Amino acid sequence: MDANGPKVKVAVVGVGHLGQHHARIYTELPGVELVAIADTSETRRREVGGRLKVPTVADYRSLIGTVDAVSVAVPTGSHYPIALAFLQAGSDVLVEKPITQTVGEADLLIAAAATGRRILQVGHSERYNGAVQALSARVHDPAFIEVHRMGPFPNRGTDVDVVLDLMIHDIDIILTLVKSPVTSVSAVGVPVVSGQVDIANARLEFASGCVANITASRVSGERLRKIRVFQRDTYFVLDYANQELNLFRKTTGDASNKTRLTRIEIPVDRVEPLRQELSDFLESVRLRRPPLVSGEAGREAVAVATQIIERL
Repeated sequence: MDANGPKVKVAVVGVGHLGQHHARIYTELPGVELVAIADTSETRRREVGGRLKVPTVADYRSLIGTVDAVSVAVPTGSHYPIALAFLQAGSDVLVEKPITQTVGEADLLIAAAATGRRILQVGHSERYNGAVQALSARVHDPAFIEVHRMGPFPNRGTDVDVVLDLMIHDIDIILTLVKSPVTSVSAVGVPVVSGQVDIANARLEFASGCVANITASRVSGERLRKIRVFQRDTYFVLDYANQELNLFRKTTGDASNKTRLTRIEIPVDRVEPLRQELSDFLESVRLRRPPLVSGEAGREAVAVATQIIERL
């Protein structure tokens, strides 16, 4: 299947907060046909299907075996059975983050994809953030990482705690930056609004000596999505939302020979991360090559998240 061949036939299962955007982008990308969306809510089917002018179904099972690829954007607890069904039927699968609720389920999805030679991609969309890609190209030996991801309580379902809901983004990014085994995990967290933990802080220690301190909250009055990465003589400040990256470098630039930190704004190719993610998925489907965020990467993020949750 190449870019000049037949259109990739895709479906989207779950068109809530995020899935509706999967559906929208598929209708805008070249070389792809959104054949249907599936959602248990008649209201969502009417609203999204009507807006995009695509067929809708209530039961995703009617689409199994009929599409080349599928986006699974349902609540986390349903990721595993739905993704597995499509993989076993021969479809390539993009499953939203986190890949599954448990490491065991992730392992089974990875195995199913390998057995059927299917693409399994995980929706860690921050990997496609232009500022994150610029940061990843420049970080070489991080010593300390500090992250804050905070926002108001969402107007959507919270079927998982804040670690699997929000912190999982930053866990994935940190694992790509540090590239070293986690040796120690400590964490605290409390429920505030939901029956799940809504605000949490975790400390990760790595074999390399790097330490990461991560705070995630879905009950904050302000929106803040920043990561700071410190390494010898330099540190980076990244704003996820604005896709901005600044480098602060040690310099000795005057006659007094005093040490200063000089701020340098790093050029960033600002993109819509989800659009880049879906384009990458479709290219993987066409070229049969691994995606940027594999099932194995999604599994590693869940493995660390599980350790954090166990210590809350």
